[in-house]
Parts: sequence; structure tokens; C-alpha cells
Amino acid sequence: MNLKNFSLENLRSRFKFSNQKWPSLGQWKQIFRVLSKKEKKWFLGFFVLSLFSALFLFSNAYFKHTETVPKAGGTYVEGVVGQPRFINPVYATSNDTDRDLTELLFSGLMKYNNKGEIVPDLAENYKSEDKGRTYSFYLKENILWSDGQKFSVDDIIFTIQVIQNPDYKSDLRTNWLGVEVEKISDEAIKFKLEKPYSGFLERLTLKILPSHIWQDISPENFTKTYYNLQPISCGPYKIEKINQDKKTGIVEYLNLERDPYYFAQEPYISKVIFYFFETEEEIFKAAQSGKIKGFSLNSLENYPPPFLASQKWLGAEHSFVLPRYFAVFFNPDKSKILDDKNIRQALNYGTDKTEIIKKVLLGQGEIANSPILPEIFGYQLPSEIYEYDLEKAKEILEEQGFKETESGFREKTIKKELAFTFKSRLTTGSESKEVEELQRCLANPPAGGPEIYPEGKITGYFGSKTKEAVIKFQEEYKEDILEPWGYEKGTGTVGKTTREKLNELCFGDPYETIQLKFSLVTVEDPALKKVAELLKEQWQKMGAEIEVQTYSVSELQFNFIKPREYESLLFGEVLGIIPDPYPFWHSLQKIDPGLNLAIYENKKTDKLLEEARQTEDREIRKEKLEKFQDLLIQDAPCVFLYSPNYIYFVSDEIKGIEQGIIADPSKRFNEIENWYIKTKRTWR
Repeated sequence: MNLKNFSLENLRSRFKFSNQKWPSLGQWKQIFRVLSKKEKKWFLGFFVLSLFSALFLFSNAYFKHTETVPKAGGTYVEGVVGQPRFINPVYATSNDTDRDLTELLFSGLMKYNNKGEIVPDLAENYKSEDKGRTYSFYLKENILWSDGQKFSVDDIIFTIQVIQNPDYKSDLRTNWLGVEVEKISDEAIKFKLEKPYSGFLERLTLKILPSHIWQDISPENFTKTYYNLQPISCGPYKIEKINQDKKTGIVEYLNLERDPYYFAQEPYISKVIFYFFETEEEIFKAAQSGKIKGFSLNSLENYPPPFLASQKWLGAEHSFVLPRYFAVFFNPDKSKILDDKNIRQALNYGTDKTEIIKKVLLGQGEIANSPILPEIFGYQLPSEIYEYDLEKAKEILEEQGFKETESGFREKTIKKELAFTFKSRLTTGSESKEVEELQRCLANPPAGGPEIYPEGKITGYFGSKTKEAVIKFQEEYKEDILEPWGYEKGTGTVGKTTREKLNELCFGDPYETIQLKFSLVTVEDPALKKVAELLKEQWQKMGAEIEVQTYSVSELQFNFIKPREYESLLFGEVLGIIPDPYPFWHSLQKIDPGLNLAIYENKKTDKLLEEARQTEDREIRKEKLEKFQDLLIQDAPCVFLYSPNYIYFVSDEIKGIEQGIIADPSKRFNEIENWYIKTKRTWR
């Protein structure tokens, strides 16, 4: 029997069951008894081949007509450095951990999406009226708090009034000054602004508190109630469990679960757990052991995490763009050198930003050349950029009279404008203002000098006593006053050499040596300390001497930034998703709580900033800000350095994370409802 004769029809005719469609079990047994060994092998081979062919055709059709989609379930575990204190929108801005948790537990009228856009959240829709002075919002239906209570406009009004009330001491208060809130109905609310403000929608990403929980709590107890760690919320997740050490009160971990009352898309991931650590090294151990599935770095001091090379961590590195920059802000009120635009421009040319990003940020950032970060927001690049050019920096300093000394640092000598100088010939009988100054000077000899005019009378009249005093003065300093003329004894007449000596001793040296030297203060942070030291090295190459000073955040804030007590300051500024440089560069913001750290003042840029923040037209705002950036860069009130990336490490198990622009690190959770762990196949 050969293979071409081995068929179902052949079997039917051979074993006389041709009327049946397929042999019965008993007939199959009969077949195997009469088949030879060779025929059995052929038969089994044919059967297996047919089976696999059928399975292949079925699976091919199945995968062709189905697709993998997220499935509900799974737990995401993240490790963070720090402790939760206020899981409360009113206070969360001052603590990274609080911001992370608030982002997952609460909702606002508006929110950020993963494209860096501001879109409705609690709001169904909204409208702007009166050229941006009035905004009306209409809520989605059937919004409930995590305790099942109904959400209403009263909750929004309550939250904003708490923030506006100075008794509650919220850092957000300045954002809401001058904003009137009016209730239209339980589902509609109106905001009235004193002036149009293009960035107002970003203010409305503010997370809302439940008034039925907080309204009876006094301002004094607002930070003390347990609701700050056990909040009633209305976000995608709610608190399931919080584990605290009974002795120390330290929170060890916190469990979140999906809120069954959440009004929007339910997250795929069932639970989110946060473990809290004291150091990044502890986080690395937890990630390596599999205890946590995600973490971020507070700084790049430990980038990349050392354990990644061991391949015990199977995860992805996500890089997010932050609309913020770091710069060195010059304070012309505290430094004569930095009051000179030419010197500020020279410092810009003498700054190698590429080296800073390479050595300090390890490549995790972009060069910043502008106060509006045009690369992020799609604006036109500045018309002028200070490219690194050490020789040009030296050339500018030479032109300004700063010469290099043996020490390698630069200095220049200038003639001072003295408050008063003797210019006239004075003799017996003279009466004038100069005589008064002469008598005053002779009555108060330089430290260690002899007593010359003991009477000390200031009359303005040059009499005998004044003449005697002048003679004593001339003979005391005869080497400079008398000998050039060949005299041994004083004449009592105030001539050229006498005037020169009087001017020198009474009013100081008319020439002043100015060193190219100033201090640079910054935060006691490993990365910023490295940046400061690198700037010191770079600027030393052009002849500038820099004294680096570092302080804690609180000390820097209260002792330096608030009173503007610094010559130069290395610090960062956050723009937000809707760029608004007004708080950082308008002249009205030079004094605290304004954030104009360079004490910058320019009437033209002031007007452009005002017009940019008051227009709702994006193209007009873009045009105004582009003109503003060009004017400011020309004035060089600072050295823009870099815009850092936010690095986030997450296990390969977690899918659906989209990289993009985020307003701050907590906004990595912008669309956590799209993250997933489990999958299933569905028909297309």
C-alpha cells in the first residue's frame, strides 16, 4: 500500500462501511488490527498532519480576526522617597509625594491629557465670555464622592474660598486673588476675573475638596485632621488601606483601589500601592527584589540606577518633557559688575551649556536659550542665541576695561566721582563752602594722624586759626606738599599740592579697582552644586572669580530669594502648559511674592507680557511672546542653562504609558486609566 492509495475512500471500500460518513470507534479498532505496521505509521502520520493543519488554519484565522486589548485587573506597585503629609489639594503643592497621591485621588474641573493639553474633567463643557473675563462651567451628571455623596458646585466654591482665605495659609492663594466665584446652579458655576488671563484654564486643574467633610473643620485644625491621610475623594482611585508604624507614625505603604463611583473611564489596573522610602538606594533594592514595579529619580545623582546592569530588572525608561528651565539670575541691585549689560553678555558667551548637560544631567535634558522654551511650545526660536564662545567673552571684557592679572582673574581701575573735592585756592580772608569743608577735614584727621585743628570750629571763614592748621598740615605732609616747590615751612595757603593731599586724605583715593568677582547662591542639591561648580570653572577661564554658596531650600527661600539678597542665583522656574512668563519677568514682580528673580525691568517687555496674558488668541499670544523673548535675551538679565527631562522607570509588565509633555512629575499619572497589566483577545 502506498501513500496515494491511502485515503478515506480506500478504507471505506476495503472494510465495507462505505455507507457511513466516518468509521465508528469499534471499526477504528478493526482497522488498526488489520493494518500492517507500515500502514499504521502512514495512517498516524496522516492523522497528525491533518490535526496540525486544522489547528494552524484555526489559529491563523483567530489571530487574523482578533486583537489584543487591555483587560481589567492587576496591581501596580511604586516606590517613592518621602512621606505623605497632606493628601489634600489645598496643601499638596509643597510635597512631591502628596502631589502624586492627590493626582490619583482627586479631580478638577479641567485636567491635563498625555499630549500636554488642558481638557474637561469634572466639567462637561465650558464657555468664555467678555473677552476672557468670565468663564462658565457646566458639570457632568451623577458625579459622586468616594463615600457615595453627590458632588456639586458647592464643593468647588468651598475649595476656592478656603484657598483664598489667608487663615488657611495655602501656597495656592496668590493664584486665586481677585477671582470671584458665582453659583449658577448645582451643576453650573461662573468665574469672574479682574482682567483677562489666558492661563486661567490651567488654574482650573485645581483638585476639589468635599465640602461635606471639611466645612466644619476650623482653619487651625485643617492641617491636623486625619482626613489629610484618609481623604474622601472623587478620582480614579480611593484609599483602601494605609499602614503606619505604631510607634513613629511613619507611613510604610498605602494601598489605593479603583473608586466604584468614579464618573469617568474606570482604570484597568485594580490597585495601586505606594511604598515609602528614605533614600533612593532603598528604592533600588526594592526594585531589584521585585517588591516595587516603578520608581523615579529625585535627581540624576544615581542615574542610571546601578542595578540595571545586572538585568534583574526588566523595565522601561520613560522620559517626559517638563516646561521648566534652570538659569543663573543676576541681581544688578547687589552687584555693580552685574549691572553692566556687557558683562552679563560676556558671561552668557562664556557658558558651555553642552558640557553642563553632558556632565551633570548625563544627557537627560535640553539646552535652554529662552524664557518661553519655544522648542516645547512650538514657538519661533530666538533671533539671537549666545553660543559658547570663550574668546568673544574675553574680548567683551577687554573692551570694558577688565584686564587679566597675574592671578588669572580680571579687574579694572576707574576714577570715582567723589562727593566733594577741593578745587579753589584758599587763603586768609576766604569765605565759602570749601572753607567749611577745609575746617571739617582738618578737625578730623585720618586715623593715626596728628591733631592739626584742635579748636575744630566750622565757620566757613578762613581766619588765623585756620591758617595755623593749614601750616601744620603742610609741614606734616611736606614731602608731598612743600618739597615739590622747594619749601621747608608751610605757607598757610591752600594751593595745588595742598588740595591734592586734602582730597586724598579727606575723601579717599579717587581711583577704584573693581574685581570681576561675585557670589553665586543655590540650593543644597547634588545636581545644582555640580552645576554651580562647573559654572565657576567655566567663568574662571574668562577671568571671573566666583564664590559658590549653597543653602537648604527653606534658608534660600527666606534669607535670599524673598529679600532678593544675592548677587547671582542658580534656580529653576516652572512655566506650566500654557506659557505665561509674566510672574517671572514683569517689573511689577520684582518684589516678593513676585518671581522676577533678575530684578528685570523693561517697559517694552512689560507691555508685551501684559498683552500676551490677556488675549485668548493663541497666534497673537505667540507673536507677543516671541517679541518678548528677543528683547529679554538682548538685555541678558540671566544665563539660561537647561530644561531637564523627568525620568521614570516602570516594569515591562505595565503597559499603556505614553511619554510627552507633563506640567509637573505628578502628571505622569495624567491618564493612568489607560495603563494596564492584563490583556485579552477580542474579535475585530
